[in-house]
Amino acid sequence: MEKFNRTLRGYDVDEVNAFLDEVIDKVEKMVDEIAHKDEVIKTLSGVAEENKHLLEKIEQYRRTEETMNRAIFMAQKTSDQMRLLAQNEREAIIKEAKKNADRILNEALLKAEKTEHEADMLKRNIVIFKKRIKDIIETQLEVVDQIEVLDLNGD
Repeated sequence: MEKFNRTLRGYDVDEVNAFLDEVIDKVEKMVDEIAHKDEVIKTLSGVAEENKHLLEKIEQYRRTEETMNRAIFMAQKTSDQMRLLAQNEREAIIKEAKKNADRILNEALLKAEKTEHEADMLKRNIVIFKKRIKDIIETQLEVVDQIEVLDLNGD
């Protein structure tokens, strides 16, 4: 605290006025400083509010990203499952086709073997039939020969 010199009627007026001027300057500076700080606080409050809004947006984007990542993961998982099912189905179809091919091939081989056997039987039957006809014809020729001999003797 400042002390003033005493004069005849009290304190020195010039010193008091100088002090008051100094106090007024300091108070004005403090008021200006407070006003400036209020402006800064308002600006910072606006920035804080904007930051809060931006943080909310970032959180919203993060949740959206998580949702999209889960969707991508599920799509990949579904794709893998479909690929595996298709591969299993392909293998089952190939296995069934091979089984059917083997069955058809076996049936064809059996049929070919049966046909070959029947052809062999027919060939043997033809040979036997030819031999019998030949025997019959030879027997008939012998009969004709005997008839000629009888006819020649009886004439």
